[in-house]
Amino acid sequence: MNTVITRAVGTIGLFCISAVALAGETKPATPHEPLGFVTGGVIGAFAAGPIGAVVGAGLGTWLGNRVHRAADATQAEATAAALRTDATELQDEKSALLKDKSTLIETNRGLSARLDDLTQKVEAAQKVRMDGSEVLDGLQGDVLFRTGSAEITPEIAHQIQVLALAVAKAPALKVRVDGYADPRGTVDSNLKLSEDRANAVRDLFIAAGISNEALEVNAYGKSQSVAADSDGFALERRVRMTLKAEDGAAVAQVGANP
Repeated sequence: MNTVITRAVGTIGLFCISAVALAGETKPATPHEPLGFVTGGVIGAFAAGPIGAVVGAGLGTWLGNRVHRAADATQAEATAAALRTDATELQDEKSALLKDKSTLIETNRGLSARLDDLTQKVEAAQKVRMDGSEVLDGLQGDVLFRTGSAEITPEIAHQIQVLALAVAKAPALKVRVDGYADPRGTVDSNLKLSEDRANAVRDLFIAAGISNEALEVNAYGKSQSVAADSDGFALERRVRMTLKAEDGAAVAQVGANP
């Protein structure tokens, strides 16, 4: 009779303690909790009989749940660290692109200012004589491009058209168009890229009424590159326009056309 009563008390106590242990948790039970419940109960039974089983089962449930949550927290922290690393890398790439864009904008603004000055000189020369070739002979200007691109912005295209109109009023002038690329990439791809850039500028002159005979187009690829960093590379992705009198000396150019 005592044995039956003892077992009944042990069973009721086991469920009560386990319920109390689980009631303190806000998350639903996980597969680790029944395992802790059973393991704790067995160990407690061996150590202290029915009372030990009750206490051990309850503590086992509580500890199993804590271990599982600790594992979840570690995994969540690892995921958060990986996301922070990705965010840092994306921010660095964004900063590099913004710097490249800023350099290009500032340089093209400088070109626009020089072309405006050139236009004023043409107009002043034409007031003295119809042909302003002597004033314009040897003047130069650069058009810069984005990495891997031969596209000319509308603002710069307009400035080139203004320059073409000035050249059209000075029949003795010719325009030399030299295309370049920075050193990144293969020899063949950079040569093709520099040709595309030079041809894009040439096409704007032709569209403005300048004949092919008044244009000299060259492409140098990366053969003229001397830059060692990204700022230098930005200045090498260019087309240089040089005005020269038909009977004047050719403007010196370092290196040979490949």
